[in-house]
Amino acid sequence: MGADALGPLPDAGPVYLTASKAIARLPGLPALLAGPVVRHRPGRAVAAGTRVLAWGRKPSAARAETLAAALGLPVLRLEDGFARSVGLGAEEPPLSVVLDDVGIYYDATAPSRLELLTALPLDQTRIDRARTLIDLWRQGRVSKYNQAREYDGPLPEAYVLVADQTAGDASIAWGLAGPESFSRMLGAALDEHPGRTVLLKVHPEVAAGRKRGHFDLDRLRRDGRVRVLGEAVHPVRLLERAAAVYTVTSQLGFEALLWERPVRTFGMPFYAGWGLTADDLPAPARRRPVSLPALVHAALVDYARYRDPETGGPCSAERVVSWLGLQRRMRERFPARVYALGFSAWKRPLVRDFLQGSQIRFVTRPSQVPDGAALAVWGRRDPAPVRPGLLIRLEDGFLRSVGLGVDLVRPLSWVADTQGMYYDAGVPSALEALLAGLTFSPELLDRARALRRRLVAEGVTKYNVDVGRWRRPAGAARVVLVPGQVEADASIRFGGGSVRTNMGLLRAVRLLEPDAYIVYKPHPDVVIGMRSAGVGENAADSLCDAVVLHASMRDLLEQVDAIHVLTSLAGFEALLRKKMVFCHGRPFYAGWGLTRDLDPPLRRGRQLDLDELVAGALLVYPTYCHPVTGRFTTAEAALDLLLAQRERGAVLPWWRRALRPCLAFLKQRKDRAAGEEQ
Repeated sequence: MGADALGPLPDAGPVYLTASKAIARLPGLPALLAGPVVRHRPGRAVAAGTRVLAWGRKPSAARAETLAAALGLPVLRLEDGFARSVGLGAEEPPLSVVLDDVGIYYDATAPSRLELLTALPLDQTRIDRARTLIDLWRQGRVSKYNQAREYDGPLPEAYVLVADQTAGDASIAWGLAGPESFSRMLGAALDEHPGRTVLLKVHPEVAAGRKRGHFDLDRLRRDGRVRVLGEAVHPVRLLERAAAVYTVTSQLGFEALLWERPVRTFGMPFYAGWGLTADDLPAPARRRPVSLPALVHAALVDYARYRDPETGGPCSAERVVSWLGLQRRMRERFPARVYALGFSAWKRPLVRDFLQGSQIRFVTRPSQVPDGAALAVWGRRDPAPVRPGLLIRLEDGFLRSVGLGVDLVRPLSWVADTQGMYYDAGVPSALEALLAGLTFSPELLDRARALRRRLVAEGVTKYNVDVGRWRRPAGAARVVLVPGQVEADASIRFGGGSVRTNMGLLRAVRLLEPDAYIVYKPHPDVVIGMRSAGVGENAADSLCDAVVLHASMRDLLEQVDAIHVLTSLAGFEALLRKKMVFCHGRPFYAGWGLTRDLDPPLRRGRQLDLDELVAGALLVYPTYCHPVTGRFTTAEAALDLLLAQRERGAVLPWWRRALRPCLAFLKQRKDRAAGEEQ
């Protein structure tokens, strides 16, 4: 049967009508269906082409069928897609749904659009796309839901995985199965694998006694060959190591096929009856053997619809699977529980966001942290007397925000370093380790090159706050920029060389460049009075040719010939623009052959090209978090957000403006204390 013989599935009727309040209010559904979703009101006129939505074969679907019959309209059945979301259905709306004008995929008693699509022949392009999706699925270690952590307990050397389901799951009865199918499944797993452990995965709410499953768990726990797993765990590790997977109608069977595991079914789920599984039930006559790419393309590409998790618009299966893979990778970085010491009320939600995937317990005293626990601290805070098993140091990333951190502007990026901190040249950091040892793939370097070019073209810097214009002085043969820093800043204390003050830097630059036109730009936090000026910094004009307060860093970097820094990120931003950079301290970007280092860092020595530095510093090392979705995102998406924020303008809420005097007092007192320590 050809594609045309199926008839087109309607893409965008004028309106989708529903009798269900829950369907009408489901966030993102209009984008998934490419049309408005309206709850039916008696007496309201119905436009031509309107279709009635029913949620699968739920009891509520009967109301939709009655409504459709009364209005003479067709019914479309709606269900969650196979790559749904990070959180569970009660926690967040779906990123994918299926829309079926024939039946619904889990109803084996009648045809569905998925069945018709699966039976279609594939050309090589579609086969290749299906294989790419399988690779993406496996590389990302994704599942239908993706909030739980991977199972990290011991597994038997040889086991088969048996999937229980909650009693009353609609897919069981409509999949030609019943409660007896589960006992038959377990018995077959034991009989067919006499030398292997049977790992029974039950729903966590069943294990907790809140819902019913299909087994007497107490009795099974006394069986030496059956091991009951009731934790809420991500299933991928269980699937990839199983000798075989046994299901009734669970989607775990489909995911097991993606992992190339043998699958035995005891119902008739959508993936059974195609010659890909060993089935206890005879296949419906309408199902004939197909290849795995045919099933995958039909289910994930042709049948399902996807909503971009960040823009909200329609997108491809690859986009959602890749995004879910990013969430999986980032959520597994740190232990299941992390203690967080000394974080302010404002930073605590950020800690939860940037370390999501771990349970965060905030504490105010080191004595509240058990020895051996994972501990998160801000910057270079000394965790003593705690002896953490893993110390996670958090700091702002290099693409931060439109607005200053001291104004409590939410950051788009943080770094989470388990070896040191990028600005501490005295000890290795995770950034230094990856720059020294990472093999940069062509794909990663292509991303880095494209990102660098966009950053330069758009004039993006760390804070993106200054809007004043600056012009290079006419007739100046050589112009150099000297950016000031907050002298109490940790990057100077831990990454400074023999020169550690702004005035000391200006004197050194004047000696090195006696004939240059020197432009000094104080740090923006100092300019607005939020941080203390450096020692003697008010006399900076005696050592330079111009002091600029509000000129944009973009204008300055584009027009100067070189830049001299202590440890300022402006040096990295100058490198992006291929400017000559002189480092008087030991910032993270020094020592890789790209800068003139007056006080060379220890340990470094690998010669990097600019895009390798960008790849490490902007793509691999930081963590980016989307302020709207609250989920992890990419550097490229963070740049899109920065540009949108900059277009709107950084307008502080009144309460942040009102807090400025208090914050300034506290920050300046902290600066004075740091100065006394030095």
